[in-house]
Amino acid sequence: MAQSRTAEIVPFRRKAAYATPLDSRGLMEAVYTAGSLPVSAEDRTTKVMASRLQILGFFVIEEIAVDGSPRRLSATEARMANIDRPWRVSKPGWGGAHGRPDALGLTSFRP
Repeated sequence: MAQSRTAEIVPFRRKAAYATPLDSRGLMEAVYTAGSLPVSAEDRTTKVMASRLQILGFFVIEEIAVDGSPRRLSATEARMANIDRPWRVSKPGWGGAHGRPDALGLTSFRP
């Protein structure tokens, strides 16, 4: 007589979203929604992503000095910047000041 076996299936759930964006789209949504995003000195992954997106014109990157003053980095400087300093990644200001938050996470283009 054959016995029936019941197999238990254990679903593997995806991990919850982290506070730090892990891909370029998540980084763009976070920055465009908030207006700017602080990046710690040790977060090399986010810094590399932000510097690549700065080349395309999506971000303004500022290096935060020891005294707290920001220094705007060019695209070349961002790629070779000192990793010991934190950054502030901001939404560029098209026709105004950079770093203004956008409630929808999208840029608003004006003709």
